This record gives sequence, C-alpha cells and structure tokens, in this order.
Amino acid sequence: MNKITTIGLDLAKNVFHAVCCDQYGKQVGRKLLRRNQVLAYFAQMESCLVGMESCGSAHYWARELQKPGHQVKLIPPQYVKPYLRGNKNDYNDALAIAEAVTRPEMRFSAINTQEQQDIQALHRLRERRIQERTALCNQVRGLLAEYGLIIKVGVRSLQRKLPDLLEDAENGLSDVFRRYLIQIQQQLQELDAHIDFYNDLLQEQNRQNEACQRLQSIPGFGPVVASVFYSMIGNGENYRRGRDVSAAVGLVPKQHSSGGKDRLLGISKRGDRYLRSLLVHGARSVIIQAATKDDRLSRWINRIRAERGYNKATVALANKMARIGWAVIVQKTVYQAA
Repeated sequence: MNKITTIGLDLAKNVFHAVCCDQYGKQVGRKLLRRNQVLAYFAQMESCLVGMESCGSAHYWARELQKPGHQVKLIPPQYVKPYLRGNKNDYNDALAIAEAVTRPEMRFSAINTQEQQDIQALHRLRERRIQERTALCNQVRGLLAEYGLIIKVGVRSLQRKLPDLLEDAENGLSDVFRRYLIQIQQQLQELDAHIDFYNDLLQEQNRQNEACQRLQSIPGFGPVVASVFYSMIGNGENYRRGRDVSAAVGLVPKQHSSGGKDRLLGISKRGDRYLRSLLVHGARSVIIQAATKDDRLSRWINRIRAERGYNKATVALANKMARIGWAVIVQKTVYQAA
C-alpha cells in the first residue's frame, strides 16, 4: 500500500468521512469515523497533510489534529466545490477536499486560536442582544403608533419616553396595555444590563491584549473594531500584505475582465460582513473629523471625497484602515500620523 500523504476530512456533528491519498493524488483508502474515533484515528497515522472545509467546529478540529503533528489546512467551501465530481455524498466531498488542499495556488483560511474564538463568541453574543433590543424597540414603536403615539427612532428616545407614557393618564392607553409597557420596560433594562456586561468584558480583553491596544492608535479603530479585527486577522502571518487583508474583508473591487480589458465593479463584499461594516462605520467617523484637520491622512480623505464623493471616500478609507491594521499587527508598532 502506498504511503498516505494527504487526507481529506469531511466534518460533521457525529459522523465524519476521511479519504486518504498518496503522493500522486490517488485514493488509497477511506474511512467512516464516529466523533469519538476521530482523534484516535489520526493519532495512529503518520504525519500528513489534512484538509478540511472552513465550517462549523473546523478551528477546533484543526487545533486538535495539529497536536499529533499533522499539517492542517482549512479551505473555504466555495473553493472546494469545483473539485467535486459525480453526485454529492460525504466521500466525494472528502475526496474533493483532498484534491483541493494540494493545489499550489489554493487560498486557505487561518486557523483561529482559542483566544480568537473567545473574542468572536463575545461579539456574537453582544450583537445578538443589540439586535434583540432594536427589534423590541421597533415593535413597541409600531404598537404605540396604533394608539396614535409616535416615538422618535432610537433606543434612548423610547427609554426616555416610556416613563412619561406610563404616568400620563390622558394619553388614551388602557390599563391592560400599560401592563404590557411595564413588562417591556423591564425587558429593555435587562437587555441593557446584558449589553453593559459584554461591553465591560470587551474593555477588559482589550486592556489585556497588546495588539488591540496598538490597533486603537489607528484613526477609526475603537475598542470594538480593534477587538473584531484582531479576532479575524490574528497575528497577520497568513497574509502576505495589507491588500490581502482588505481583499479578504471584501473592500476591494470585484473584477469581470475579459479579452485584455479590465472591468472593475463595486466592492466584492466577501469575507466577514460584521468586520466590514465596523470598518466602514469607523471610516465615517474619521471622514467627519477630517474636514477640520490638515494632516496627511485628512488631506487625502478630503481630496478623495471632493473627487469621488462621500460614499466612495468612506470605502477607500475603510480599505486603507484594513491595510494599516495589518501593518500595525505584523510590525508590532503603533500608527504614526506623520
């Protein structure tokens, strides 16, 4: 039997499928594995290249399979699809992964550390609570509008107005609906407490992380942006240059070129949507302040805004922020305005 050099592993919750290939890419074996058999199976294998799709639990399995000495690479699922032949099944998926992982020009996802996953989990929980609070506020504003009471958009506007609505006996609200508003007021207070809890944890993590501290020296990088950026980029060693980071986030133009004619479209919007939106919001805050400043970055922003408009200047600055963020992490320095 030829020596196994590459294994394609199709991840699942309980039943995993592995396809083993030799140095020539020929399939020499395959195995169905239960969840509790995976680590034992790879522990008795000689060190080899293991490919997996970058999906749920992939980072955990990548870290675990690295411990016995295997080289693990994560591939975005959209890059595996072209290598799938025949009907879709788990073994064919694993074989496609084994073929894709050996391609010299294949793009791989970075393997997140446990610290990065902790930060991502914090942001997911915080974002969910913010969405719940926004949805509740919008629902209450809609219900109040049915009673002829119009509340301005915004969480704080509703929170300030609720006590007045409960105390006003002549606004036409029934006693039953007032009981609803009391319960809603308590729910908003609970959601605020949850969000404050996550904000405090976020601040604490930033104080303990040197990279996040250095990222906050960049204009537009606050505690939230710096934390999310670090959780996605890590130490930056998986990117050759800053442009690769901005491309991974989806802040570079999408191409549709043919026949030697370059055609650039709008931004690709690939990668993490949450990080891209935060970079854009951070860029907006910098652009607002740039109108009254005369440093090098502000002059560049004002020139782009005058030539291309506000929105394109915002995306251009977000692109630049991603590049600067990568340089600050890799070079272990802080942003210098000069």
